[in-house]
Amino acid sequence: MSRPAAMLLAIMMVLGLPTPATAASRTDLRGVGALVDGIVPGQLVRERIPGAAVTVVAGGRTVFGKGYGLADVERHVPVSADRTEFFTGSMAKTITANAVLRLAADGKLDLNADVNTYLRRFRIPDAYPGRPVRVRDLLTHTAGFEDDVLGRSWDDPAKVPSLERIARRVPARVRPPGTLVAYDNYGYTLAGYLVEAVSGEPFDRYVERNVLAPLGMRGTTFALPHPPAVDAALAAGYRPDGDGFSAYRRYYGATPSGVGPVTTAADMGRYMIAQLQGDPRLGRGVARQMQARQYAQDPRLPGMGYGFEEWPRNGHRRVYKGGDVSGFHQVMALLPDDGVGIYVVYNGEGRSMGEATVLAERLVDRIVDRYFPARPGERPAPAGGDTSAYAGTYVPSRVRGDMLGFGTLFSPVTVTSTGDGTLHTSGLSPDPDRPEQDWVRIGPGLFAERGGQERIAFDGHGHLAGGHTEEASAYERRTGIASPVLHQIMLYAGLTAFLVAFAAIPVIALVRRLRGHRATHRSAWWLAWLTSALALAFAAGIAWLFIVDSDNAGDAIFLGSTVLTGALVASSTAFVLTAGLVAFAATAWLRRWWRPAGRVAYTLLTLGAAAFMTVAYVYHLVGGVFA
Repeated sequence: MSRPAAMLLAIMMVLGLPTPATAASRTDLRGVGALVDGIVPGQLVRERIPGAAVTVVAGGRTVFGKGYGLADVERHVPVSADRTEFFTGSMAKTITANAVLRLAADGKLDLNADVNTYLRRFRIPDAYPGRPVRVRDLLTHTAGFEDDVLGRSWDDPAKVPSLERIARRVPARVRPPGTLVAYDNYGYTLAGYLVEAVSGEPFDRYVERNVLAPLGMRGTTFALPHPPAVDAALAAGYRPDGDGFSAYRRYYGATPSGVGPVTTAADMGRYMIAQLQGDPRLGRGVARQMQARQYAQDPRLPGMGYGFEEWPRNGHRRVYKGGDVSGFHQVMALLPDDGVGIYVVYNGEGRSMGEATVLAERLVDRIVDRYFPARPGERPAPAGGDTSAYAGTYVPSRVRGDMLGFGTLFSPVTVTSTGDGTLHTSGLSPDPDRPEQDWVRIGPGLFAERGGQERIAFDGHGHLAGGHTEEASAYERRTGIASPVLHQIMLYAGLTAFLVAFAAIPVIALVRRLRGHRATHRSAWWLAWLTSALALAFAAGIAWLFIVDSDNAGDAIFLGSTVLTGALVASSTAFVLTAGLVAFAATAWLRRWWRPAGRVAYTLLTLGAAAFMTVAYVYHLVGGVFA
């Protein structure tokens, strides 16, 4: 570096001005626009997505920014990288973490303090004495809260409760903090409330004044309701519908966790530049803290920053954050050592739920692979040995307190030992093009993906980490009565019993009547038929929502629907009636009702109903899920 350049850099550092990264100044991204142009339009056509926007920054400036397709199909409004606003989803968590760290940098908040230090109107229960939830735990998804999102989002921003009221709904603490990473929306809601409690001003106003305005992010807001100018520029989120598109209903919630805030692709470019340059306007040292590893489930694997996750690629350090809300999917990737940032957003689901997120990740990977190819180096040698101890069924460590936990019943991760120090997994990758992967052991409990770049690790206590999971989460092995495989068997056994009873009981009753036989204890059989009908109605409603009409499942879950409400009422009623089946079955044997075959049939139905309802209860499909 020349003497004048060195003097200029020193002056900028003294004045606290952003300084360009040395690596960034050497980065050559010529042709990146042509690369993106050759990919995104084809994605939109193939996957039936109306629009997208992409921003790429390098060397302290935006080197590419462009909108594609339509922001509003009905009005035929094109996407503009500068003007079109998109819902951020969980991308907003990076701003929330930034706000918390800004307060810490100003000496107003201690990241290692018990969060109760800053709470006045409510407390986090002392579920694990001596293990309080610290502020830093909230930012690394390690606070140990149960995650419950039902009933916490609204479709009218004017009716969203205050952040304090939302934060006061403290979910159960399911594990000691700092022991396992598990994606946690409530943790970030509470972090946002701490910003309010410590700063003495509303969260959205603090963020606007201390993060957005200093960077010139005029197209970004955390305020609810949105200012009129924001709603006028806000893209609609779509799903394919026949030959056209249907728009999702918009819903809002706890803005610190990401439901409600909006931004533009150009603003995300400004934010990425500030992050890459360590801009002091974010707070002194804040960008470095956010991008640095703050927690790792296994030190040999990528870990968590504050608001960011480590997703290295080709040997290059890369920090990542995605954001998903119905109709909007995006990712932001920073390569801090190379001074490059990439932001991609779509305003559509694609042909299947979650497909747009995968498309965004693929586009980011294509850009990284073009300009930052794999660095030369030796791949670790296979270690071999017996891997049977790691085989089993695993579920995400994210403990659901609502019916969304039902998804883990049918999508667990299965790990199979294939011999010679290798494993085979199914369901670990979020990419539908590679649902199954093979892994080679390269160290104690450590495996490298065959033909890929991912790694997974087992801690010897039933936990699996790594594998480029869709969101920050580890996995826990489930065996015995907690096994999803057993729960599936119980569910299908119950459904079979209900189907047989629903069809057979009326037929048998009719045949007996035609033959002139007088039925005894008919109330027991008709209770069995009614319970079966309700359970089947519930199963049909859930199947409709999550299989036949899966594109609308998000609206149904977060905003409610008559189908979902009816299904849950049916399951809850059937759950209560199952107690009557148990009583009748016991009485039938004690008082010798019917012939032995009849008693056996009734008992089998009762056992099937009990199995089905046990699973429904465990996965929060009965009871007050909208309380």
